[in-house]
Amino acid sequence: MARKGFFGEIVHGECAYNTSKMRNNYSKTTYWDMWWLKLYASKRGNIYPTHGLGPVAQILNINRGDRFDYLVSMESNDFMMRNHAQALAAEDDFFKPFADKTYRGNINTSIIRTVKGRTIMVQHDATSPRGPHTVIHGITGTKGMALEYPLPPRISKDLKGWVPQEEYDALAKEYTPTIITRMSELSKRVGSGHGGTDLLEDWRLIDCLRNGLPLDQDVYDGAAWSSIGPLSEWSVLHRSNSIDVPDFTAGAWEKNLPNMDINLTRGGTTKVLA
Repeated sequence: MARKGFFGEIVHGECAYNTSKMRNNYSKTTYWDMWWLKLYASKRGNIYPTHGLGPVAQILNINRGDRFDYLVSMESNDFMMRNHAQALAAEDDFFKPFADKTYRGNINTSIIRTVKGRTIMVQHDATSPRGPHTVIHGITGTKGMALEYPLPPRISKDLKGWVPQEEYDALAKEYTPTIITRMSELSKRVGSGHGGTDLLEDWRLIDCLRNGLPLDQDVYDGAAWSSIGPLSEWSVLHRSNSIDVPDFTAGAWEKNLPNMDINLTRGGTTKVLA
């Protein structure tokens, strides 16, 4: 829909990974060597930005006509993790090494500004007692906007508010790309985790490699998206001052073209054995 101009010029994107991981983080068996809990005690800023940022960055053609310019990041105090570690340590010596740690805040909110003057909100909160898993995926344009999570997904256009469900369903049918239709059919036959996206990601990667096609994301995307982690930490530790995001493409972003072939105009020949 964004590629076809439905939302007009995209001016803002927002994404997040907000879901309570307290039970997992303090489990003795979920993560090897308690590495996730140790990370919370050693890092500040957004420690998991790419999950939500990748899709928004691709919609905004980051590194392909625009790029991240600079960011600011703000974080709350930790109101829960140290208290929980101390409560567990009072009954179990295993948790004593974690009882006096200084943990990252409950929630981090970072704002990225692009060279073309657009903005992206990236949020992370895996501590607070949230109900449903909320990743947030939204874009705002000059002619409309879309927001997915918290459910249900919604679309608005031309300043008229959220479209009614029947209109939403018609838009979804009209704009659903070929790759989603194909993968939905396959996942029903062979099964797939994460609502079918595991199969989609694996199949798409293999199909691109088999057909000699460029991947939907490259190492420059990976570097840009991942850099938000340490850059947001720097900003948090410096009273939320701004910090530049490096141009990992060395200027190539100005002439790179979008390469997400979501309608499978090339390739799409890889078969899946059910």
